[in-house]
Amino acid sequence: MKLTKEMLDSVRNIDGFPIGSDEDIIELSDPPYYTACPNPFINDFIERYGRPYNEETDDYKCEPYAADVSEGKNDPIYNAHSYHTKVPHKAIMRYILHYTKPGDIVFDGFCGTGMTGVAAQMCGNPDPEFKFKVEKEFEKEGKKVEWGARRAILGDLSPAATFIANNYNTPVDTAEFEKEAKRILDEVEKECGWMYETIHTIDGVPQKYIDGSVIKGRINYTVWSDVFVCPNCSDEIVFWDAAVNKEDGKVMDEFKCPHCGAAVNKKNLDKAWKTVYDKALDKVINQVKQVPVLINYTVDNKRYEKKPDEFDMELIGKIDDMDIPYWYPTDRMMFKGKNWGDTWRSGYHAGITHVHHFYTKRNLYVLSFLFNVIKGATFERLLKFIFTGALVRLNKTNKYIPTLKIAPGPILGTLYIPSLYPEINVINGISNKINNIKNFQQIFTKQTKSTNITTITTQSCSSITNLKSNSIDYIFTDPPFGDNLMYSELNFIWESWLKVFTNNKTEAIINKMQKKGLHEYQELMEKCFSEMYRILKPGRWMTVEFHNSKNAVWNAIQEAILKAGFVIANVRTLDKKQGSFKQVTTTTAVKQDLVISAYKPKEGFVKRFLKEAGTEEGVWDFVSQHLEKLPIVVEVGDRLDIVDERCDYLLYDSMIAFHIQNGASIPMGSSDFYAGLKKRYIERDGMYFLPDQAAIYDSKRAKLELNDQLSFIIKDEKMAIQWLKYKLLNKPMKYQEIQPLFLEELHRENYESIPELIDILQENFLKDDDGRWYVPDINRQSDMEKLREKKLLKDFEEYKNSKGKLKTFRSEAIRVGFKECWRNKDYETIVSVGERLPESFLQEDQTLLMYYDNAQTRLGV
Repeated sequence: MKLTKEMLDSVRNIDGFPIGSDEDIIELSDPPYYTACPNPFINDFIERYGRPYNEETDDYKCEPYAADVSEGKNDPIYNAHSYHTKVPHKAIMRYILHYTKPGDIVFDGFCGTGMTGVAAQMCGNPDPEFKFKVEKEFEKEGKKVEWGARRAILGDLSPAATFIANNYNTPVDTAEFEKEAKRILDEVEKECGWMYETIHTIDGVPQKYIDGSVIKGRINYTVWSDVFVCPNCSDEIVFWDAAVNKEDGKVMDEFKCPHCGAAVNKKNLDKAWKTVYDKALDKVINQVKQVPVLINYTVDNKRYEKKPDEFDMELIGKIDDMDIPYWYPTDRMMFKGKNWGDTWRSGYHAGITHVHHFYTKRNLYVLSFLFNVIKGATFERLLKFIFTGALVRLNKTNKYIPTLKIAPGPILGTLYIPSLYPEINVINGISNKINNIKNFQQIFTKQTKSTNITTITTQSCSSITNLKSNSIDYIFTDPPFGDNLMYSELNFIWESWLKVFTNNKTEAIINKMQKKGLHEYQELMEKCFSEMYRILKPGRWMTVEFHNSKNAVWNAIQEAILKAGFVIANVRTLDKKQGSFKQVTTTTAVKQDLVISAYKPKEGFVKRFLKEAGTEEGVWDFVSQHLEKLPIVVEVGDRLDIVDERCDYLLYDSMIAFHIQNGASIPMGSSDFYAGLKKRYIERDGMYFLPDQAAIYDSKRAKLELNDQLSFIIKDEKMAIQWLKYKLLNKPMKYQEIQPLFLEELHRENYESIPELIDILQENFLKDDDGRWYVPDINRQSDMEKLREKKLLKDFEEYKNSKGKLKTFRSEAIRVGFKECWRNKDYETIVSVGERLPESFLQEDQTLLMYYDNAQTRLGV
C-alpha cells in the first residue's frame, strides 16, 4: 500500500504531525504497518481485526494483575537498540496474557521502542522456558494462560521512536539480511578502513615484520581530552596529562599545573579554545580544544594501548583537511543552535550548536559514507535501525572511565560531553550492532512466525482522532514522567539523520525551554488519558508504568488519570532489589517503579451513577463495581498481603474521588460510610469483599498466613489517625505505651500543624476504665466525627478569613473545609484558599489537588 501526499493532507491537522518534508515522511514510512505521521490506515486495521463492543453481550471480567513481575534487561531483544527507556517485553507479556485473549487489540500511545507490540506478538509462540515459568505463575494464582498472538496499535510523538518500534516489530529473513549487512560493511571497510589504522609500538618503538614493513593495528577507540588554561601562568593544561593518575586510573579533583605547579581544580578552570573553519556552515567558528591522548588498538586479536604518535597525528590532520563528499545532517540543535533546550549546558556544550558538532571529523566521514551506502540497499530500513542504534556510542557523548579502561557509553538522559571521551571505531560499532540485531531477529522471527500484526502511528496521544471509540481491548503504556527525560531533545540527533523531527508542541513533559511546568504537563497528560479512555472498551483495563521520585508528578499523573474518567484500582511498586511488588499505602516520595492499574467503568454504570449522583444509592453502586475490580488475593512468597485498596479508608477515598471527578456532592461522612460497608459487604482481615470474592479469599486464607505488617509514615494528621487505628484495633493501649511508638514514626512536614497526640486520641478514640485507648464502635465513631468536623470547620474558617500565604495549618481542616465547600458548590473559596497553600503541599495531596483542579474547572479558570 502507498502513502500519498493526499493521505498526508487528510491527517496533517492531527496534533503531533511531525516536522519534515512530505517526501522524507513518505520515504521513512512503511505503509500500512508504519507511517512517520498520523497513520491513515489504523481504522482499516481495527475494522479488519477488532471485535465490536456490545455492552449487552459483553462478558469480560478481570481483576487487576497484582502478581510479582521480575524481568532483567540482559536480553537480545532488549539490547537490540540503545533507546533511552524500555520496559522488558517479557514483563509486558504477563500483563497482556492476564488482561486479554488471543486476537485482542492492545494499544500503547507512548510506545518508545515498541516493546508492547513485541510482547503482544510473542504471546503467540514464547520460548519454552519462559512459557513454563509463566504457566506456573498463573497456576499459582488459579488462572490458565491463553497463549496466542495479540495485535497491537502503537503510537509515539517521536519519529525516531516509531521508526525504531517499526523495526522492532517487523520480522525479516535473517540469512538474507546477514548477507546484505556483510556486503555493506565490506564496502565501508574498503573506503574507510585506513582511517582506523595505527602503527604498533612497544615502549614507543615501532614493531616490524620480518620483511621490514611496520606492523599496523586496528584502532578500537581513541580517547580525546579537554584542554584547559591555567589561571596562574596562562599555559595550556591537557586534562588527561594533569588530572589522571596513570597508575590507578583515578581522576583527581585537584591537580597541579604541569607548567607552574599551581594547584588547580577543573571547576575553576577555563577551557582552551580553537578557531576552525566549518565547511558545512561555510564560516569560521570557535570550538573547545580537545586533543587525542590514548589509542586502544588490536593486533592479531590482542589489545594494546599507546600514546598517539606522529603517524596518528598526521592521520587525524589529513582527515580533518578532507572534504566529506556525502550527505550528513547539519541542522541547528532543536532548530535553535546555542541554548537549545533543557539538556543544554553552557559549560560542556560550548561551541556545540549543530548536530555535526557532536562527532569527530573521522567518525562523521565514516558515518556519512555508511549512510550513503545504506540508501537504496535491500533491508534499508533495518540497516538504518542498526545505524541509529549504534549512533549513541559513536559520538562525543560517550564517557571514558580510566579505572575501567572501557567506554561504557553516554550518561543516560543527557547530551553531556565529558572531558574524556572515546572516539569509537564506527566500523566496529556497526559490526557489533549488526550481531545484536541478528541475534534479536533470529529469536523474534522464530517466535512470531514471520508475520507482522502491529500497526504504528506517529502523532500526539493527546489527539488520536484517527482511532475509533470503544475499539481497544487493553492499554499498556509507559508515558513520559515530568522532567526525567527530554525526549524531543535527546531524539533530535537521531531524527536529523532520518530527516523527520518531533513536533514537540504537545510533548507531555516539564520543560523550561518549552515553558511547560507541572500544570501544563498535567493538562497534556489529562488530554492523553482522555483519548485513551475514549478508545478503550468499557470495563477494560489500562496499565501505566511510572518512573519518578517526585510526589507532585506522581499526584499529577493520578489526577490526570482520574479526570480522564478512569478509576484507579491498584498501585504497586516494584522493589528492584527483591524483584517483587509492594503496595503503595501513602503518598510518600516515589523512589521505585510503580505500576498503576485503572479501569474504564461500564457505560451503563456511568449513566446510572449520573442519575444517582449525590445519593447513598450512587455511593454503594460505585463501591460494588469498584470491589469487583480489585485484587482478591495477593500472594508474596508463602504469605498473603493486605490489599490496601479494600480497606475502609482507601475505599472512602476512591468513592470521594469518583464523586468529585463527576461533579457530584459527597453524600456521607467517613463514619457513615464505614458503617455502610459493614452492613453491605463481607469483612475479612480489615478488608471488604463481595460474597463470591470472600469465598475465594477464605479458601486462600485457610492455606496461607497473613502478612499484616503495614507500613505507615506519619506525615500528617490523617495518617496519624490511620496509624492509631491500626495499632489499637485489636490491642487497646495506654498513652505511655503509644507515645514512644508514635514519635518514632512521626515525620511531620514543616507546614503541618499536627495536634498533640492526646488531642488526636480524645477526638477520635475512647478510653476504657483501665486508661487504655481503643477504637470506638461504628455508632460512636459517627458521633465523634461530627463533633470533630465542627471543630475542624472552625479552624478552616480562620484560614479562610486570614490574609496572605498559609504557612502552618491542620491539613485535616483543609480537607474538611474543601469537602464542605464542594457540597455547597462554593468553588471560589476552594480556589482562593488553595492559592494560599504551599504549592508543594497542594501538589502532593491527591484529594486536595482533586478538589482544587475541579473547582477551577467549574469556575472556568
